[in-house]
Amino acid sequence: MTEAEYRKPLSDEARGTFDSEITSEFAIPTGLAAPRTGGEAETTSEFALPDGLDVPQQAAVEPEGSAFSPPRTYHARHGPPAFTPPTGIPVVSLTKDLPWQDRMRTMLRMPVAERPAPEPVQKAEEDGGPAVPRVLDLTLRIGELLLAGGENAEDVEAAMFAVCRSYGLDRCEPNVTFTLLSISYQPSLVEDPVSASRTVRRRGTDYTRLAAVYQLVDDLSDVETHISLEEAYRRLAEIRRNRHPYPGWALTTASGLLAGSASVLVGGDLLVFVAAALGAMLGDRLAWLCAGRGLPEFYQFTVAAMPPAAIGVALTVAHVDVKASAVITGGLFALLPGRALVAGVQDGLTGFYITASARLLEVLYFFVGIVVGVLVVLYFGVQLGAKLNPDAALNIPENPYWQLGASMLLSLTFAVLLQQERSTVLAVTLNGGVAWAVYGAMYYAGDLSPVASTAVAAGLVGLFGQLLARYRFASALPYTTAAIGPLLPGSATYFGLLSIAQNRVDEGLVSLSTAAALAMAIAIGVNLGSEISRLFLRIGSTEKRRAAKRTRGF
Repeated sequence: MTEAEYRKPLSDEARGTFDSEITSEFAIPTGLAAPRTGGEAETTSEFALPDGLDVPQQAAVEPEGSAFSPPRTYHARHGPPAFTPPTGIPVVSLTKDLPWQDRMRTMLRMPVAERPAPEPVQKAEEDGGPAVPRVLDLTLRIGELLLAGGENAEDVEAAMFAVCRSYGLDRCEPNVTFTLLSISYQPSLVEDPVSASRTVRRRGTDYTRLAAVYQLVDDLSDVETHISLEEAYRRLAEIRRNRHPYPGWALTTASGLLAGSASVLVGGDLLVFVAAALGAMLGDRLAWLCAGRGLPEFYQFTVAAMPPAAIGVALTVAHVDVKASAVITGGLFALLPGRALVAGVQDGLTGFYITASARLLEVLYFFVGIVVGVLVVLYFGVQLGAKLNPDAALNIPENPYWQLGASMLLSLTFAVLLQQERSTVLAVTLNGGVAWAVYGAMYYAGDLSPVASTAVAAGLVGLFGQLLARYRFASALPYTTAAIGPLLPGSATYFGLLSIAQNRVDEGLVSLSTAAALAMAIAIGVNLGSEISRLFLRIGSTEKRRAAKRTRGF
């Protein structure tokens, strides 16, 4: 065949004939197949097994899974046995009509190896369930909103645990500190664990957003409600975009009314009410201006504390017949960080010592900022000849009806400043009135210690607030934080600072110590009331809510 004929395209018949044949140059021609001898095996690899020594095939081993793959068993009821304690898995039936906070807190307070068999979770969209990293990311975002909103660490961990369990991730461990959230998940002892973390950089007080997040977690924890992962992300984005329920002018007005109400609690009249309100509103606007310029919160508190103190000193220098101590004390009530104090003490009492230390250190910095602002004004006032009397703390007149009304107004305005839902304002207002009535009956009528009176009143606030929160399956903060406003130690703080400004350091330190004792009594009372309310809630057995045992030296 010539080269030209070789390049000529083949016909369809010829192409079909050549395609059907083996065209490799290493193929043996037809009819020349050499018979194999028995001396050499067909397989020439040195790793081949000789004939007669075949090893029986074992059953196929299940490939090792990855924590990034969807869970094999989405329904926790049919999950594989893992982390089984020596004494067996305790049979505990958590009552479904209880709030998810109590059920999840019960699980969290047990070690992983002692947790009871998990309860059923909501249904999945697909057989395998959502991807593990996305569930952990949603959990961290929800925990971030709760922690940034002022929720204590234990409740944040309970919420994170509830979200994970609702999507089938039962063996997870959340960890919450003051600025860092982390969570780890390990399906079993032989599978790869996965961990994720998120940093909380900004904090804001918005109890309406906090209530919306609690509602989302409650819906996710409901076995009868099916919420896909995409729907949960969408609702979380809506919560983040929600505007505050009250405009800026309403917050400034509420700050003034809060200071005026506090001034009435310490014996002020109408003129004192107006002066304290003007000073607090001016301080609030200055603090907003500093925040817009990017100044840290320490300087914001320092600037906000100056106008009420300056107005009180100015009235004294002008020889106006007014109780200047009530004006300055009222302005301090709007600045005292009662919310952060209660959260810090609660974290310490529940075993989150790192978070508690950070929160209390934050409270200390805020308090030092207030001290600096007031002391600067009082120092110049003393130099100008202002006759400020520290002994006025012993001459607070009793006016029960006016003080009860002022305490309720203080709680109401405090609730507005905390951006609470309008449906919770009435309840927290009544709770604040009960707190002041109990305190007044014990301190003024019963002549008991102010620290003991404050602790009992705060305990009732925590008790009623926890019961109201459990009734509505919501957070207890909106029902307790604003109600403790009338109990804050504003007068003890002011008179301690005044004594220091007048070079009476010993008396000032004693007064400031009293203020610190009152603050601790408030925080411990609120936490104790909450714990007492949980004692009477029917959880199912006495072993379901174990707390940490007392350390015995080892």
